[in-house]
Amino acid sequence: MIARRRGASPTRTQSGDATALPAWITPQLTQLVREAPAGDDWAHEIKLDGFRIHARIDRGRVQLLTRTGLDWSAKYPRTVEALQALKVKQAYLDGELCGVREDGTTSFALIQAATDGGSTAALAYFAFDLLHLDGRNTAAWPLLERKAELQGVLAGAPGSLQFSEHVIGNGGQFHRHACKMKLEGIVSKRIDRPYAPGDRGIWRKTKCLNREEFVVVGWTEPEGSRPYLGALLLGYYTPDGKLIYAGRAGTGISETELRALWERLQPLAVAKMPLAAPPPRESRFGSPLQLSRVHWVQPEMVVEVTFLTWTADGLLRQVVYQGVREDKPASEVSRPVPIG
Repeated sequence: MIARRRGASPTRTQSGDATALPAWITPQLTQLVREAPAGDDWAHEIKLDGFRIHARIDRGRVQLLTRTGLDWSAKYPRTVEALQALKVKQAYLDGELCGVREDGTTSFALIQAATDGGSTAALAYFAFDLLHLDGRNTAAWPLLERKAELQGVLAGAPGSLQFSEHVIGNGGQFHRHACKMKLEGIVSKRIDRPYAPGDRGIWRKTKCLNREEFVVVGWTEPEGSRPYLGALLLGYYTPDGKLIYAGRAGTGISETELRALWERLQPLAVAKMPLAAPPPRESRFGSPLQLSRVHWVQPEMVVEVTFLTWTADGLLRQVVYQGVREDKPASEVSRPVPIG
């Protein structure tokens, strides 16, 4: 479900000095908050559940760039074809490439399955920002002006390209509605600010679910009839670079995915534990961790999980595996703490 917006400022008419199309722009980031900001200075969008992708269009050539600048164009040829149909000479879009359920909500599991299986034709690209257009540095414009121009760019576009709609104000109500629809959350953005690469203050995310990315630091031996592996051992980095144990993820992994994970982890296996300190052998929640049944790996793979909460001893509780995140380096995985 994508909410309808209630208004936008007029599109900027002055072109200003012509600027070159950037090769890549560091993405604008978000700050995790406990409550959505109030007031009409904020536009609120549904938090999409896919891969953050920048689309760079240069006279018919399209590049799909990840949030670290990797070129994933070859993975998603149908999305490239759809973007080539836009009536622009040069453009640079920010958005999210998603798998979409029948009810219109986005699903990370769907895009991961499509990517792994090579069946990416049904994916949709939701564009939510426009950073360059035909020689104009639109990134310097206020958000609503950028979005108004973007909506015009996407007019008449193929159905696999969607404009990410928004509402102005009523952040708390919008967040409650998103949670009632069982969505991941919302993103709130200052309507009067330019695009600020790397900044986290003017874009804020308010979650309905506890959902985060973690580094895989090892796996446990399977038990009973379960094949390949028992659970993934997870960790995150502190600001001073220490890799800290966060808990285990064993629920939500199909047998096909178990095999795929096991095959990907084999080349990463190491004898030495990569954590700054050993994981606790026991916790108030869950079975004891038997270190003799643990296989350590180089901390390179990143996965996304949902969970109920953090325990008092700093471990994840009721963790459910969602999928591998190939678009984020392990070194950038930290434990976010909401403000407010």
